[in-house]
Amino acid sequence: MDILNKVAIVTGASKGIGRRTAELLAEKGAKLAISARSKDLLNEVAAQLPTETFVFAGDMSDEQDIKKFVDQTQQKFGRIDILINNAGLGIFQPIAETTTENWDTMFNLNVRGLFLCTRESLPYLRRSEDSVIVNVASLAGKNAVPGGAGYAATKHAVLGFSRTLMLEERKNGVRVLAICPGSVDTEFFDPNRVRSTPRDPGKILKANDVASSIVHMIELPANAMLSEIDIRPSNP
Repeated sequence: MDILNKVAIVTGASKGIGRRTAELLAEKGAKLAISARSKDLLNEVAAQLPTETFVFAGDMSDEQDIKKFVDQTQQKFGRIDILINNAGLGIFQPIAETTTENWDTMFNLNVRGLFLCTRESLPYLRRSEDSVIVNVASLAGKNAVPGGAGYAATKHAVLGFSRTLMLEERKNGVRVLAICPGSVDTEFFDPNRVRSTPRDPGKILKANDVASSIVHMIELPANAMLSEIDIRPSNP
């Protein structure tokens, strides 16, 4: 795909992987619709992007907010070519200590919100000659994560959803890509999480590593698709 003048939705775009993905897409000439909860942070991002950008502050686990975001993006730009389902949350606790509220919060954003963003965007994506959905999953979606059962369960669900979506939508010209990063040096994780050993910042992924991979996946020709990739530190 030639990204120039394409319209891309990026959820969770105020920081980390989402922000860096938006920046790289903008550098390649995409028009952007970015969402997160904080309007101030989104405005900071938009002010630095060299392209036309629509900012939507809302809750990507709320069905009405999602419908408004997608519909307003379509109204503003007249098309949607790329959907980056990046918004996500991880709360890490042993199963015996995990509250129902924390479990539901993760599933509502990581799974239900991703489903809703996809469902609402599909009618517009199908109209594009070449469109792409990228779902940001995790290596936790392929492995057991002690202390992270809720998060791992959501990412297993994201991969199952992505694999099925790819089979359903490829005939409609919509490519579906899932990327599974290992640990990334972002503010994603719960700051109160206690680690037995500190992470070495030189041995974990950077947001740019993941974002660059996402853009590479998108830029493949329309007849090719990296449907699922793992990305991990080369020297953990």
